[in-house]
Amino acid sequence: MDNTASHKRNVRLVIADDHQLFREGVKRIINMEDDMEVIGECGDGIQVIELCNQITPDIVLMDINMPLENGVVATERLKLIFPDIKVIILSIHDDESYVFETLRKGASGYLLKDMEAESLINAIRSVVAGHAYIHPKVTGKLINQLRRMTYLDDVGVVGNGQGVKDSALKYIHNANSPLTKREAEVLRLMAEGKSNKLIGEFLFISEKTVKNHVSSILQKMEVDDRTQAVIIAIKNGWVTL
Repeated sequence: MDNTASHKRNVRLVIADDHQLFREGVKRIINMEDDMEVIGECGDGIQVIELCNQITPDIVLMDINMPLENGVVATERLKLIFPDIKVIILSIHDDESYVFETLRKGASGYLLKDMEAESLINAIRSVVAGHAYIHPKVTGKLINQLRRMTYLDDVGVVGNGQGVKDSALKYIHNANSPLTKREAEVLRLMAEGKSNKLIGEFLFISEKTVKNHVSSILQKMEVDDRTQAVIIAIKNGWVTL
């Protein structure tokens, strides 16, 4: 008798949302998967902390708008108490500022509530694998915002040749970042939407050298594309509002 399936560990989830019908719909979608199960649900940001203390899930699906304590505050508190529990935000807001704020508080994913079932499952699988997941409808706005950012290194601004400019987000070069200063510069220019050729011209290095830096950045961050690299930098605190 093959007991492989019976020994397969399910991904355990908690749903925190104040709308019971929405919770029921999400639970039904998740429980259709062989390797996932909803083990608890609650309706506000206070209850989710208490619930996680009792049953310790792998992932919390967290509504951003909840009574008593909203999802942003609840995410920050939860990650301080249970750093190994991952959080995926569920939101009606497609404003990139919400994405930045929740990632800064420790969330690993951001989904809009009009998501398809496939997007929800893909997000869960991606986060379980250690990646960040941002709803495709938000990604475009996120990229546009990233292009307007200015990043700092440990002694000041990683300059753009035009002097210091105020920005909503800044890059902090610190001991926790795996990137070198040069890689941080390349990441900044990647976020601005520059091609490898333009990055090379800006930094006075060859396009081949830029490709090597980009490959190193993606490898160090364990991601597959440029957008994910910048998102991971935000999530890990290498960038700050």
